[in-house]
Amino acid sequence: MQKADRQLVRFAFIVCVTCSVLLSGVAAGLRERQEREVELDRKRNVLIAFGVESRDETGRRISAERVAEIFADNVGQVVIDPDTGEELPDSVVEDRAIRRKQQLPLFYWMEDGERQRYTMPISGDGLWGRIYGYLALEDDLMTIAGITFFDHNETPGLGAEIERDWYQEQFRGKQLMADGDLKEFRSIRGGVESQYPDGNPHAVDGISGATITSESVARLITEDFRRYNIFFKRLRDG
Repeated sequence: MQKADRQLVRFAFIVCVTCSVLLSGVAAGLRERQEREVELDRKRNVLIAFGVESRDETGRRISAERVAEIFADNVGQVVIDPDTGEELPDSVVEDRAIRRKQQLPLFYWMEDGERQRYTMPISGDGLWGRIYGYLALEDDLMTIAGITFFDHNETPGLGAEIERDWYQEQFRGKQLMADGDLKEFRSIRGGVESQYPDGNPHAVDGISGATITSESVARLITEDFRRYNIFFKRLRDG
């Protein structure tokens, strides 16, 4: 190999090593930032489910610092054993485990030193992919206090309406149980009043033109509440 060729190979090797080191450093830095953003997004949506305003008086989203402050002052979290319904001590809530349903994490709102409401992650298959959200319960552990959907691939203008206030607000006050038994939550095509003139505490209006998405939301609420109810039953029974 000629001297010029050896120098060329050496130069190429140095460039490759340098680029690899730089890319590794950038990737590590971005990974940490992504993890922080995922954690912030989770806290923000848990607070929304609990009814905390997500925007300030100017219409801007509340800052990351404010989210962290509210969360630290008012929200606690536990992980539930899916078999016994008992709280698992010293468990860390992980976003990946939540999405894969390998954990049963639960968030609670504290007032006067006592747990007042609970929020649980909910998810299931929609029309084009997974739908992720959070569902908050009142202190009776069966009445919906709030709901939010923050990650989905539903059709804009149709299924994507699940993230709109008009859709989410109708869930408040709805019941997931009756006479001590679990009730199948329903989404009514054409509106609840079309089938139940006197109302139905276990159903909401479906989205026009998005029947599959609407029914998917109702189904995932029923299924995920059933998974958590083993814990809620322990609390209700005292």
